[in-house]
Amino acid sequence: MNDRPGADHRSRPGHPRRLCRSPLLLAAVAVAAALTATAACGGPPGADRSGPDGGAAPHDATADRSDRTSASSLEGVWRMDGYGTLVTIKGRSLRTYETTAVSCLPGAVTGTRAGDPDAAGRSRFAVPDSTPITVAPAGAGRARLSVEDNVGRRSLHRIDALPARCTQRPSRDPRAAFDVLWQTYAENYPFFRAKKIDWAAVRDRYRPRITAKTTDDELLAVFRKMIEPLHDAHTRVVADPDRWFAGKRPGTVLPTPDSTARIDKALAANLGPGAVQRHWARGKLSYADLPGRIGYFRVTQFAGYTAKGDYAGDTAELDRALNSVFTRARTQGPTALRGLIIDVRLNGGGADPLGLRIASRLTDRPYLAYRKRARNDPRDPGRFTTPQPARIRPYHGPVYTGPTAFLTGRLTISAGETFTQSLMGRFPAPTRIGENTQGVFSDILDRRLPNGWTFGLPNEEFLTADGRTFDGPGIPPAIPTPVFTDEELSARRDSALTRAREFLAHPAPGGRR
Repeated sequence: MNDRPGADHRSRPGHPRRLCRSPLLLAAVAVAAALTATAACGGPPGADRSGPDGGAAPHDATADRSDRTSASSLEGVWRMDGYGTLVTIKGRSLRTYETTAVSCLPGAVTGTRAGDPDAAGRSRFAVPDSTPITVAPAGAGRARLSVEDNVGRRSLHRIDALPARCTQRPSRDPRAAFDVLWQTYAENYPFFRAKKIDWAAVRDRYRPRITAKTTDDELLAVFRKMIEPLHDAHTRVVADPDRWFAGKRPGTVLPTPDSTARIDKALAANLGPGAVQRHWARGKLSYADLPGRIGYFRVTQFAGYTAKGDYAGDTAELDRALNSVFTRARTQGPTALRGLIIDVRLNGGGADPLGLRIASRLTDRPYLAYRKRARNDPRDPGRFTTPQPARIRPYHGPVYTGPTAFLTGRLTISAGETFTQSLMGRFPAPTRIGENTQGVFSDILDRRLPNGWTFGLPNEEFLTADGRTFDGPGIPPAIPTPVFTDEELSARRDSALTRAREFLAHPAPGGRR
């Protein structure tokens, strides 16, 4: 769809990739990596949601003016529908600006046109340490922006020029930082009502405490008090590598090297002594054949599959693993798998398209994975962009179409959750076993503050075919079992895996083989 301080592959604030979806998983294991990711997880370049003047984006009076340029030209200033972002294209250069009703700050995304536009006028921009951006004309005064490792595209509308505030030096006053953070949440965060948070009351309570003499530590403490009650793993504020915080759902215990080692030991014990695990993607993908023609496929992240860490390399390494797992022998004929266990209980997120790529190996018919939309009216939290469908199309080669057990837990985060959701429309649908997922699906909208800090928040919803979202509580299991509790790990027990093996060994009548 894909996006810590956390686990995903964002390398800079405002980066378009989705990895940054989960500040949780890496936060516990590597704080420094979390900070890097914090900068990288976000929606498409400069994801924001406001008009060029910081006002309501959806009905900006200048949005469709294109008198001075041809419809095929991309030169100029563009407002993104939703995401509060402006995009400028001048010559071979692209850059973003982050806007609210009270601010306009230079974004972290800059790109250089790679070659000339193609026959349709599409231009591809290389972005340092990130995935290329493609911008394509879409009619008079309109264009579309897409990022290779992100599901969907962004609509752009031409405007006359950058607002004057975009070229002014930002104030370092702590009150300016407070106002930008509060306003960004007010214009973009979709879940205040669902979480019963009165954001205006939050401002009334904390704004008077901020003065020109407020220290950095005092300001960070206020931000934490404002944001922590959201219990949202896609929220965070980063002052520097040693001063930051990220949200999480209550009851979430972050993994540590010790707990991860205990999980691996319990898992190996329950796979059995005869199970031989093959590993790919620097250990983030693994597979084992189990007795009874049951397969076990584990995915612990949707990023960082190669030392370089680029999306093209991740895709190639994923395909290499999938080609090794989903062979003709395992998908057809007398040796085909009778059941498949997919384990994402310890998955910190990454790029959504990689999850869709796996899903394409698990079906012989196309279906809707989910629909994605972003909040796009700063004044109306109930207004969103037109939902964009993400569809699963069968892989042109061996695919597995039989019964599947899907293991989830509260450390199934972000892209791990969109992958889980992408299989809900599969036939036969996987049987989910374990615990609710974490409950954070959106790309992280990465932002900067006038004082140089960065912060992030979600601004999107991932919808099922009937319009449901699972933000907050997460996707529930059909068969609840304990997941990685201290009692389970101490006994080297894995109830979810055991239950999955029993389920697949004795499937309900009507399951496809």
